[in-house]
Amino acid sequence: MAHVHVAAPTLVVATGNQGKRAEFARLLGDIGATVVDLSVAGPGYAAPPEDGATYAENARIKARAAAAATGCLALADDSGIEVEALDGAPGVHSARYGGAGLDDAGRVALLLETLAAVPDGRRAAWFVAHLCVSAPSGAIVASTEARLAGRIARAPRGAAGFGYDPVFVPVGSGQTMAELAPAAKDLLSHRGRAAALLRPSLRRILLAIGRAQA
Repeated sequence: MAHVHVAAPTLVVATGNQGKRAEFARLLGDIGATVVDLSVAGPGYAAPPEDGATYAENARIKARAAAAATGCLALADDSGIEVEALDGAPGVHSARYGGAGLDDAGRVALLLETLAAVPDGRRAAWFVAHLCVSAPSGAIVASTEARLAGRIARAPRGAAGFGYDPVFVPVGSGQTMAELAPAAKDLLSHRGRAAALLRPSLRRILLAIGRAQA
């Protein structure tokens, strides 16, 4: 009997962030799917407003919009940094901290300025990532959340990573996230931990889709 090749299911990663795209490509490279980004939705795709009150709500908003626009299974992440001295801020507003006019470096500079008078003993912080997967119907078929404890450095260090990575020093490490090699970061990071927790469920879902397509 001739072997019939069945194309791998498609998984859309619902992000326009170049750093996140690269990270998910590493984390999900062997998941059993063709991993693509939002470019498959076409130039007319408009990202939905991330107006949820929690990471989970924002992740669901993004995953459902991407799945509906592409007709594919979609994975979305919402993540942020929570600083003890700021009562958990910027939290879900991390990507928009300081307003739309700031880039990653500007947000990092604002955070350091805000914390300038905060002593080392009160610079604890947490990275949080919530991942969820939506079917084209809008049903959330898998989700998970992970946290990484650390502290805010006094100045940016490292050229790798993105976002707040240059000023986040994980507990037990003397390096910022931006100083870590990609493989080391993936094992340690909040997104890496969340992806590891999500993998068993995601593999089962993709396997079922592959069997249905066979």
